[in-house]
Amino acid sequence: MQSTIAEREVAPIANSGKEWRDAIAQMAQRKTPSFFHMRARLPKQGRTNQVLGASTQMNVVLKTYASGGENEIHAHSNEDHLFVVLQGGATFFGPRGEERIVEKNDCVLIPCGALYSFHANEGEQLVMLRVGAAIDPSTDVLARVDEHGAPFDGFSEKNKEVPVILEQDLWFE
Repeated sequence: MQSTIAEREVAPIANSGKEWRDAIAQMAQRKTPSFFHMRARLPKQGRTNQVLGASTQMNVVLKTYASGGENEIHAHSNEDHLFVVLQGGATFFGPRGEERIVEKNDCVLIPCGALYSFHANEGEQLVMLRVGAAIDPSTDVLARVDEHGAPFDGFSEKNKEVPVILEQDLWFE
């Protein structure tokens, strides 16, 4: 098979949980192989989520974080997922003060219900491939809870979401 330029276009950024869910639902309708290319403009501020492919049980997302980008402690209540660090590095944190530094080519598997957060290294942009596997595809695959078990929106200020500002000419590819 030969690639075409159209197949290498940049996947749109999901700016909300609804956009992420809609992209998954649309892609999951396909019953043929999906092909995608990992390419993203890097953020100067904030973070991006680009849904690259999905089935009813799995989704693949390219995630980018500006230097110092972070999120708050949370768990996914309907998904196991895997992060593969493609560029940069981060420190992952557990609920009891655990810390683990990850760098390029390191992987982190997070089982459903495991509490964690992470912070991108200062001075470098973080790029990770995220592969999620639904526990129950009939319910919200993006459902997450905070450390007290309350629903927690990943696109909220509470999760340190800030407006995305993309670098003009810096790309991950």
